[in-house]
Amino acid sequence: MTTQAQETREALGARLRGFRKDAGFASGRALARALGWQESKVSRIENGRQNASEADIRAWCETTGHEADLGDLIATVRHIDELWSEWRRQLQTGAENRQKKSLPLYQKTEVFRIWEPNIIWGTIQTAEYAETIFGEASHLFGTPSDTEAAVAKRLERQGFLYKGDRIFNVLLGEQALYSNHGGSEVMRAQLDRLMAVLALPRLSLGIVPRSAPLGIWVGHGFSMFDDKLVMVETYSAEMSVTQPGEIEVYMKAFELHRQTAVYGRVARGMILSAIDHFDR
Repeated sequence: MTTQAQETREALGARLRGFRKDAGFASGRALARALGWQESKVSRIENGRQNASEADIRAWCETTGHEADLGDLIATVRHIDELWSEWRRQLQTGAENRQKKSLPLYQKTEVFRIWEPNIIWGTIQTAEYAETIFGEASHLFGTPSDTEAAVAKRLERQGFLYKGDRIFNVLLGEQALYSNHGGSEVMRAQLDRLMAVLALPRLSLGIVPRSAPLGIWVGHGFSMFDDKLVMVETYSAEMSVTQPGEIEVYMKAFELHRQTAVYGRVARGMILSAIDHFDR
């Protein structure tokens, strides 16, 4: 579980502990008896060691006389569930379904902010590059390989680059130009694709040079959808950030990376150098 998810769960537990004490239950054991639960369950929830279900929250609020807080607390429980979604669970039926889930989000987003320090962003990947990435994920997690269908859905997202008034602000670390996924031929084709997207009118592609004086550490990649959601991918899971204060942190991080990025002719030269590298 992420630090944010754990902290949110602990904060929820502290609030529920206050409800228990306000209602006159001197111990968690007393409330557990009233609810018909195992004695340790109340303690685990209050100390953030166990997730509370929506049914648990409803029973807790009704028993302690805090029905007015039910809606807010259930929203918190759902937020915790959304914060951390294990990749193996998401990909247990293959990658196509996960790619399909992205389409409605793309449909309603007006401004994208993307930071990828060491990989090409999915929406501007070639089919061959994407196929390699999905194959690597399937191998890592031991999940079904539905690469062809997953690639088709990923390429479907590229249609959003050409329709509507969406703005795409994309930052790549220079390392992304050299991280070899699929071999020289795949990489040359992918870099040619980057040259082509430089001309897209609503896509701004910046590259952060590896020797640039950074305003913040490189960190992890993330995708920001308007100012409402940030998606963060790690090796084991995908995290959704929706709290305004944390979204603001990611906004600041993006701006700090953007200030060290190069664009236009300089970015084109860096891509050409990477192409030359793979030609050799």
